[in-house]
Amino acid sequence: MAPSGEILWNRQPVVDPAAADVVRYGPDIATEAELRLLGQVSDKRVLELGCGSGVNSVALGAQGARPIGLDFSPDCLSGARRLADRAGIRVEFHEGDLADLAFSRAETVDMVFSGYALGLVEDVNRVFRQVHRVLKSGCPLVFSLPHPAYDMFDEADQDPPVVTRSYFDATRIALGSDEPPLFGYHHTVADLFVGLTRANFRVDTILEPEPRAPEAAGWVPRTLIMRARKE
Repeated sequence: MAPSGEILWNRQPVVDPAAADVVRYGPDIATEAELRLLGQVSDKRVLELGCGSGVNSVALGAQGARPIGLDFSPDCLSGARRLADRAGIRVEFHEGDLADLAFSRAETVDMVFSGYALGLVEDVNRVFRQVHRVLKSGCPLVFSLPHPAYDMFDEADQDPPVVTRSYFDATRIALGSDEPPLFGYHHTVADLFVGLTRANFRVDTILEPEPRAPEAAGWVPRTLIMRARKE
């Protein structure tokens, strides 16, 4: 799969509630059941940024969390609501920009999670600042997005992959053929680390999981996962 399509992995409609059995960080990598970055979620108010199909929000609700799903796509939210209804899970959904958290008062959220959605955001620093506002002190922001090194390859599954883009090229990446067009944005590891630090987060975890699919393994990590706590 090309990097430009990889970023949309969690935005396809999901009908079967059984698919929402665990929180997932990305395609072909370990899930929360193995990584255990979120910890205990029962009775916690968990905000998912870019909930897409709703799979992770429903999975969080099934584990006893009080999930809040935010997404900019009304179509994705419609599918997410249907999935939550089928699963019998209550999720508080909101439509809007991922930095528009006006629906939540300051320091009322126990945890913020995002799976691949921040790769669709140009100004991630604005998101970090707003997340810091709504999180309780010491609580985590956990997110995944396409690894910035993966953006360097047109088809990273090639053996060996061919570099077609500079690691430092910040030009937005067109995704699919939808109208209006959807774009992906390249954020280096340093961009993310510095942005989090300036927003008064302390980064305590950076992971680059090895893909499980054998044809994709051995060259480039597909996914970058970071966890940071509000200071």
